Amino acid sequence: MCLANTAEAIRSQVDGGGRHGHGAHTDDLAPQPGGAVAPTVSRRTALMAGAAAAVAALVPSPATAAPPPSATRGRRRMQDLTHTFRVDFPVFAIGEEPTRRTSVTIEEDGYYLQEWTFYEHTATHMDAPGHFSPGGRLAPDITVGELLVPAVVVDIAARAATDPDTRVTVEDLLSFERRHGRIPKRAAVLMHSGWQARADDPDAYRGVDAEGVLHFPGFDAEAAEWLVRRRGITAIGVDTLSLDPGTSTTFDTHVMLLGADRYGLENLANLDRIPPRGAGLIVGLVPWEEGSGGPCRVLAQW
Repeated sequence: MCLANTAEAIRSQVDGGGRHGHGAHTDDLAPQPGGAVAPTVSRRTALMAGAAAAVAALVPSPATAAPPPSATRGRRRMQDLTHTFRVDFPVFAIGEEPTRRTSVTIEEDGYYLQEWTFYEHTATHMDAPGHFSPGGRLAPDITVGELLVPAVVVDIAARAATDPDTRVTVEDLLSFERRHGRIPKRAAVLMHSGWQARADDPDAYRGVDAEGVLHFPGFDAEAAEWLVRRRGITAIGVDTLSLDPGTSTTFDTHVMLLGADRYGLENLANLDRIPPRGAGLIVGLVPWEEGSGGPCRVLAQW
């Protein structure tokens, strides 16, 4: 999410909260996620094979995870969790819509080229720690180990259908574990609220009311903190515009999560098409120079 006119709200959280900022209260937090960077390769086939092998290693064994739908067929599956990046995709604040134009054509120039103008936090994208945390890591600092992680999906779609302001709570996480087993360390914990169905209608996706307040689900800050401290997660993700619910004005979940040197994923798609547990996530983030995050291709394999 790209936030307009929230600097003062964030600053007050940083100055008064005592837990925001790179390295703050590190003794209370789970170890920083990450892993060794894979060796550089020069051939596309080697790169793809390495990525597939890395994701395969992340998938829990049948002894610790419910078998995915494809297990009995002896083959692996992949699912794209990315929305098409387009000019009319819903944005957090009016005025942040991307624009594009055709600058070069095959007919006139022999090849085709577009020019885009957009904010980093548009469509399916990552919030890097530095998006909210002064001095926090930026897009080029996110390690390969953090981009290849186990994934779990917490489904609150039934509740969100009648309560757009609902949040993922600690009780939701405990309920998930009673049914599917313990959330793996280093996981990306993803909220499925069913909001993808609204993505073609910006007003419905933003959930704006007559007073201009947004209404859509997100993570409760206490749940995000529980995941960091108790489960050592790498990231949380949502199928809405923000890690925080739309009604938030203090963005406590962003402040907590990014201040703990974790990252967020927003505007995910197709979370109902992957198993609750047992998938590995591939986050294809471009290492934008000084990027506070940025658009990315997100894939699940199981």
